[in-house]
Amino acid sequence: MTLPKDPDWWRGAVIYQIYPRSFQDSNGDGIGDLPGITARLDHIAALGADAIWISPFFTSPMKDFGYDVSDYCGVDPMFGTLADFDALVTRAHDLGLRVMIDLVLSHSSDQHPWFRESRQSRDNPKADWYVWADPKPDGTPPNNWLSIFGGSAWSWDARREQYYLHNFLTSQPDLNFHNPDVQEAQLDVARFWLERGVDGFRLDTINFYFADKYLRDNPALPKELRNDSIAPAVNPYNHQMHLFDKNQPENLEFLRKFRAVLAPYGAAAVGEVGDAQRGLEIMAEYTSGGDKVQMCYPFEMLQPRRLTAEGVQATFARMAAAAPDAWPCWSYSNHDTVRHITRWQLSEEGAKAYTALLMCLRGSVCLYQGEELGLPEAEIAFEDLQDPYGIEFWPEFKGRDGARTPMTWQKDNAQGGFTAGPRAWLPVTAPHLARAVGAQAGVADSMLEFYRAALAFRRAHPVLRYGDMTGITAEGPVIRFTRQGAEEFFCAFNLGEASQDIHLPEGRWEAIGGALGAQPVIEGKANLGPWHYCLARRV
Repeated sequence: MTLPKDPDWWRGAVIYQIYPRSFQDSNGDGIGDLPGITARLDHIAALGADAIWISPFFTSPMKDFGYDVSDYCGVDPMFGTLADFDALVTRAHDLGLRVMIDLVLSHSSDQHPWFRESRQSRDNPKADWYVWADPKPDGTPPNNWLSIFGGSAWSWDARREQYYLHNFLTSQPDLNFHNPDVQEAQLDVARFWLERGVDGFRLDTINFYFADKYLRDNPALPKELRNDSIAPAVNPYNHQMHLFDKNQPENLEFLRKFRAVLAPYGAAAVGEVGDAQRGLEIMAEYTSGGDKVQMCYPFEMLQPRRLTAEGVQATFARMAAAAPDAWPCWSYSNHDTVRHITRWQLSEEGAKAYTALLMCLRGSVCLYQGEELGLPEAEIAFEDLQDPYGIEFWPEFKGRDGARTPMTWQKDNAQGGFTAGPRAWLPVTAPHLARAVGAQAGVADSMLEFYRAALAFRRAHPVLRYGDMTGITAEGPVIRFTRQGAEEFFCAFNLGEASQDIHLPEGRWEAIGGALGAQPVIEGKANLGPWHYCLARRV
C-alpha cells in the first residue's frame, strides 16, 4: 500500500517514538531489532497514532547506542538488514502509519570513514570535513566550549597536532557544516532514505549543525539564570551561555536546502532543539516561513519540574511573540528524559489529565513507547547501567537507561514478552511487567485504553489537529483555552489537587468527551475536581 502524498500529513499528527533496542527482539539476543518492530506495528496502529519515529538503527560502534553513526546508509547487523527496513516500511504503510527515522547529522562516529580520512593529515580530501582547530600557544584547547557529556568539547589528535570538536562523547566528532561538501553529503543521506519510502525525519540536535567559524568563547551564565532543562544540574555545561558552539545563523540556509529535498516526496521533518535559554525562539526561527523544517521538538514540556497551568500559558505566549506560525511537536517523555510519570510524580488520574491536555494543544504530538502503559522510570542498579552519560555523573544523575528498558507485552513472562532469550540488554522490572500491554488491553479504566480513547477523540475532531488556539489563560491551577476551526471547543484542565469552579465563555456549550471522563457543563459552569477537565463544544 502506498499512502497518499499529503504534504501536510504531519500537521497535528500523533507520532509514536520507538527506541529500537527496547521495542521487540525477534532473534533472542536480548536486543530489539527491525523485524521485531514490524511484528508489533499493529499495537501502534490500534493505539491510533499517525506515524512512527524510529531512533537510530544505522551501523554504529554503539558508544552512544546508535547516535554515533559510522554508516548513514547502512543498518547495523544487530538491528537487521536494509531488506528488513524495507519490509518494516511496507507493513507500516499497509497499516496507514507514516515512517520517520532519526538522522544524526551534526556529528558522526570517530569510526566513520569520513573521520578516519580527515584525521590522517591537514591536507587530505576530507581534511576540512570536521571542526579542527590549533591549540592555544600554551597547548590548551582553542576555546572554553564544554561537552554535554562532561569536560571539554575538544579532544587532541596527535596525527594532525590539532584539536577536534565533539559536543557529545569524544568518539562523536562534529562535522564542519561550513564546508558545502559536508552539507551535500548529508542531503544525499536524506535522499537515500526518502527513495526507500520514508515519510520524514526526526533531526537530532538540529541547532548544533554549525559552530561559530571564529571559535569564540562562550560567555559565563550567571547562576540565577541557569536551569537543568537540557543537562542535569550537576553538569558544568549549564554554566555557559551557548552563543557560539551552536544556534548559528548559517543553519537557516541549510534547513532551507533540507526542506527543498523533502518537498518532492511530501516528506516532513521535526527538529530537536536543545537550548536551555532560547529553545522556543529557535524553534520559531526554524519552523517559520514555510521554507525550513515543518516542526520542532522543544524541551518546554520535557522539563524536570511538573508542567503547570502558568507554564503552559507562558510557553504559548513566548511562542506567539517569537513567531505566531511556528509549529511545535510536544512531548512529555522520550529516550533522553526520566519518564514523566516519575519525573512529575503523577497519580494515575493526574497522568490521564496531562494526556488529555496534550491531545488538545495546538501542535503535533510525540508519544514515547510505553507512555501509553503509564510506565514509571525503571530503577537500574549501577552494575546494570549501560549509558555513558549516567556512568559519568552517577549517582547525582543516573543517566537515561531508566527510560530505555524493554517494552513489556506480557505480564506473565520474565522478560515481558520482549525477548525469547534469557536476558534483555537492560533489566525488565516488576512494576513494568504489571503494566504490560496484555494486562491492560480491553480493561476499561486502564491507561492503555485511555490513550486509545484520547487519540480517537483527537482524530474525530479535526479542530484539535488543525484549529487555532486562543484565550490561553491560567487561573490558579486551571489552564483554559479555546480551539477554533470548523467547530469551536472550550478546554479547561485542573492541574492541581483542589477543586475549582470555572465559568465557560458566553454562549451555549455542550459537554463532550464523556468517554474520557470530561466533566459536565451546567448553565455555563463546571466544577473541576483534582485532575478533572472540561471539554465543551459551542452549539
